[in-house]
Amino acid sequence: MPYMSIIHKNNFNMRATKLVVLILTIAVNTAFAQKNFELSNTKIIPIQDSKTGGNYELYVELPEKYAENPDKAYPVLYYTDAVWHIEALSACQEFILEDVILVGISWQKDINEDLKEEVGAHVSRFRDYSISKHDNPEVQQKYQLGQAKTHLDFIRNDVITYVDNTYRTDPDSRTYFGYSLSGEFGAYILLTQPDTFNNYIIGSPSIKTDVPALAALNSEFGPFEASNRNSSLNANVFIAYGSLEEEEVTEPIEEFIKLLNDRRDNGLSLQREIIEGNHQTAFPMTAVRSAAWLSTAITHDSNTNNELSLWKVPQLNNAFINTSPEDKKDGIAVGELGVDTGDKETILTLAEEIADHKHGRFDSFLIVHKDTLIFESYYARGRIDLPHGQASATKAYTCLALGRAIQMGYLSMDDLDKTIIDFLNELDPTKFVEGAEKITLNKALTMRSGVRIDEEKWKEIEKDTNRLKGQGHVQVLLEHSEPITTASQSFKYQDDPGLVMQVLDAVVPSSAKDFIKTELLDKLGITNYKWRTDVSGLPTAGWGSSMTSRDMVKWGILVMNKGKWNGEQLIPKAYIDKALSRLLLTGDDDVYGGGKDVSKQGYGYYWWSADLKHGDTTYFASSAQGGGGQYIILVEELDLMVVITAHDNDNATLQLTAERIIPAFLK
Repeated sequence: MPYMSIIHKNNFNMRATKLVVLILTIAVNTAFAQKNFELSNTKIIPIQDSKTGGNYELYVELPEKYAENPDKAYPVLYYTDAVWHIEALSACQEFILEDVILVGISWQKDINEDLKEEVGAHVSRFRDYSISKHDNPEVQQKYQLGQAKTHLDFIRNDVITYVDNTYRTDPDSRTYFGYSLSGEFGAYILLTQPDTFNNYIIGSPSIKTDVPALAALNSEFGPFEASNRNSSLNANVFIAYGSLEEEEVTEPIEEFIKLLNDRRDNGLSLQREIIEGNHQTAFPMTAVRSAAWLSTAITHDSNTNNELSLWKVPQLNNAFINTSPEDKKDGIAVGELGVDTGDKETILTLAEEIADHKHGRFDSFLIVHKDTLIFESYYARGRIDLPHGQASATKAYTCLALGRAIQMGYLSMDDLDKTIIDFLNELDPTKFVEGAEKITLNKALTMRSGVRIDEEKWKEIEKDTNRLKGQGHVQVLLEHSEPITTASQSFKYQDDPGLVMQVLDAVVPSSAKDFIKTELLDKLGITNYKWRTDVSGLPTAGWGSSMTSRDMVKWGILVMNKGKWNGEQLIPKAYIDKALSRLLLTGDDDVYGGGKDVSKQGYGYYWWSADLKHGDTTYFASSAQGGGGQYIILVEELDLMVVITAHDNDNATLQLTAERIIPAFLK
């Protein structure tokens, strides 16, 4: 599948600076003024509107190496107001969008000469890009406003058809760029026929009086329904405006942004930026910033230096599927699916189904066999270099952090049977509820602390955050819980990992945060991550971390190798065995990611387990699991690991592993 080549991170800032200077120079000389120009690699092609008979021109600029890659299909960026925008976008193509075809659409050429003389060669834009008719009959008669639909028909039926038939284009990667009035036109396209483009760049749209019309179009399109993909706009949208623009301009834009956000549309990715400058001077940086944003929708490498969050990154236009993962010198050995091991066609078929949204909303899917990464794929918001929220998979990392403390001698395996209050010397036991001494590390690691606090009561407690700082968090829990009994110490999925993190923080010489970084993350070479801080001041233990998919692979390799990394024993083997074992059965009534071939769901130390059946054989699998569909699945018998990130709680990932992935590694 084609995807855009990217700029190396180490020279991005330098090249971007040069680009801004170049575009600013262009802006000073040519902003909003018609001019003659010559671009050696741009073809000017006449084209006629097949319905109205109007004559236009296309400015087509091909990538520099287009002729050298006859088998490659290219994304296309279409832009209106072509004469005004061509040089800025051409500069962006040179520096950022190197493998993108640019297609500029001119104003109508054969327009009324008297009107052209009075207003300018751009006069047709008032008619073609506007949504609504004018209230003044004389103005309406003169400019024929509100014909965006007619112009959109021309673009869909004539322009795109011509470009697709003439050049090697990727129909799944089309972008629209519009600024000012042509930005209004972009908003119209998005809410009427969003499938025209995959990506929309809408710069400072002139929608002062058009928000009601846009709201009506949104209502006509209909609300988003999670079960109906056709109800989604299915688009990446970049909206920007100048910081110095007047409120009468910016307030309607913010209303439009709210309208889009209020859709709660899972298929819509929206990036809003306020660019320094007024309506005119904000244009050059809008071009640069939107081009950088667009590049992240075309490639599986976000190239953002952590500037974008998972929720802000646009969704990939095309899935990136690689049966021969790149050696990134990150400590992960790589191989080739189908050559070194595994059934290539079986996995590729599944990957294509995932790309077609047949199995939910995946962001990444990786396979490791015999400690070698042999398959890597990214979808939607997944990127090779972007940390993905781990949700409850964070619990598995908390478990391993405690294991590291045991390996280093700050705790022992015997200490797992000691009560947690033995390690916390800042508590006042005289205020504890009955049974607090029953909570051992082993109980907390298996979600059996027995702590039970009424939800409404806890909401009141949380308002006084000072009481929850440090070990005060544990003090409050043990003061306000119901009595802890043998009956209450049954499996309940709650925030017991917070108790374990408190013990870790108490026993290591540094803080828990520093210990996790120095003794695990640094040793595994994990630098591109996020880990939230809890109200207690400690790292959140049950959720809140973000890791790249490749770094999830590292956690999995550490566990598959019984606590060893690069020959060093980081975690005791005995601890790993307990963590991954089925210490208790949790029942098969509600197996997350389960299905007909998944049974005997169990729990160890924050790692889940289940039997995965294929044919007449069952395979024991341990997994780190996080809400939304984050998984590190380990099938020790086959030396197999599956890593998944997703945004779909209604997933069947364990079933897919049993039914579709395991068979590919049985030959």
